[in-house]
Amino acid sequence: MIDSRWHGAWPAALLILFLPAAAAAPADRYESERKAMVIGQLQERDIRSPIVLRAMEKVPRHLFVPEAIRDNAYRDGPLPIGYGQTISQPYIVAFMTEQLDLDSSHKVLEIGTGSGYQAAVLAELAGEVYTIEIVEELGQRARRTLAGQGYTNVHVRIGNGYLGWPEQAPFDRIILTAAPEQLPDTLVEQLKPGGRLIAPVGPRYGTQEIIVLDKSRDGTTHRRSVLPVAFVPMVQQPDPALR
Repeated sequence: MIDSRWHGAWPAALLILFLPAAAAAPADRYESERKAMVIGQLQERDIRSPIVLRAMEKVPRHLFVPEAIRDNAYRDGPLPIGYGQTISQPYIVAFMTEQLDLDSSHKVLEIGTGSGYQAAVLAELAGEVYTIEIVEELGQRARRTLAGQGYTNVHVRIGNGYLGWPEQAPFDRIILTAAPEQLPDTLVEQLKPGGRLIAPVGPRYGTQEIIVLDKSRDGTTHRRSVLPVAFVPMVQQPDPALR
């Protein structure tokens, strides 16, 4: 029975107990956008790997794009990140990651760090990720973002991706996120026998395709084309100081 002294007005302490659940702090809207991205852009297409889908749902893509376009982070397309570079369409990130067939024992080389987003997705699945970015400002920004998200298994180098990372070779997996006109022999040489490389290949203004190259235990390679694409070109210039 309610004490008549309250005259129909409940005390604040009791009202708090009866606040509806809707009054609680709202969920992170980017989390819901990320889930919608996974369902609508990945699962409803042809991405089937549970571990890739989990990684794509976990990594906060919005933190890897410039703040001014953060509200577009989960849309179905690439976005500019400055210096003439882009963050790839979520589907392409998931597709290339799935094709790598990663596990936690793998050491991965990525050419073209860009925003650091692809490296973060790789880091969710692989043991160690070594990533190279030729644009110093992008590489330093990605390094800060990755460190801020706690990715201690990602190592960022500012340098010429055409040279690879020879002192860490061989790699179980190699991924290129910018398109050379021809696949560099140096990178194929740094792929471990039994390993796999995936890359967009082709001229800047011509037909490009994602190719998957498998290296057999005896060192022979087998190459197949899996998807037509349009990537930014892979930049080659004299090797800057590596750091």
